Amino acid sequence: MRSIWNGSISFGLVSIPIKLYSGSEENRVDLNMLDRRDKANIRYKRVNEKTGEEVEWKDIVKGFKKEGRYIVLEDEDFEKANLKKSKTIDIQEFISQEEVADVLFKKPYFLEPRKDSEKPYQLLREALEKSNKFGVATFVMRQKEHLCLIGLYKKIMVLYLIRFAHEIRDPEDLKVPETKVSENELKMALSLIKEYTTKFDFEKYKDVYNDQLMDIINKKAAGEEITAEEYTDEPTEAGDLLNKLRESLKRKKAS
Repeated sequence: MRSIWNGSISFGLVSIPIKLYSGSEENRVDLNMLDRRDKANIRYKRVNEKTGEEVEWKDIVKGFKKEGRYIVLEDEDFEKANLKKSKTIDIQEFISQEEVADVLFKKPYFLEPRKDSEKPYQLLREALEKSNKFGVATFVMRQKEHLCLIGLYKKIMVLYLIRFAHEIRDPEDLKVPETKVSENELKMALSLIKEYTTKFDFEKYKDVYNDQLMDIINKKAAGEEITAEEYTDEPTEAGDLLNKLRESLKRKKAS
C-alpha cells in the first residue's frame, strides 16, 4: 500500500508521527465510455476556452473568482491557510463509541507509526482499546478540512472520516406518515428480528454484482440471449401484513 498523507496525531502534548493509508477500495467492473455508433472511445480534454487549445496538467492552477478577476492559489497557499491542520491530526476530545450515529461515517483510513513513534502509537492504541472511546479530531487533507474519529480495527488504529453537522440534510421534508400498527403485528415483527439476530460476520457478505455483470458481458460477447428473473416491488398490503410476518417466521424457523 502507498501512503496518501504523512503527518502526526497529537493528544495533549503527545505527538505521534504517522502515515495514512486508504482502508477501503472500490470493486467495480472497469467500463469505458463509447460512441454508440462506432464504439470509439470518448476522450475528455482540458481545453483553454479562449484559444481552444489543450492544456497540460503542469499548466493548470486553481483560482477563486473575486470582484471579476481570478485569485490564483498555489499548493503552498492551501497549507498556509492552516499549517498545523495540514500536518497534524489534533485530537480535541474523546467520546463513547455508542454516541456516534452511523449516518456520520464516510470512509476509513489505516494509521501506521513512522520511525521512532512506535511507543506513543502503542500507548494511544492501548488507551483507546481499554477506554472503548473514539478520539475526535480535525485535519486538512487534499485542500479540505475533515472531521474524524480515531478508533481501532484489528489492533490497528483507524481514522474514520465523518460528516460535519452541516453536511447532514434535515429529513423533516420527507413524507413519512405516522401509521398505527397492531400489538400482534409488532410482536410478530420482534419475533422475526429475534430469529434473524446473529453475531455479525461481515466476511460472509460478498460483492456479487460485479461477477453477475461480468457474466452478462461474457454472454453478450458470445452472442447469447440475456434473460433475467422478473422482479416486482409491490408493497405488502396492510391487511396482509400479519400473514406475511407469520409466513416469514415459519420459513426462517424451518431453515
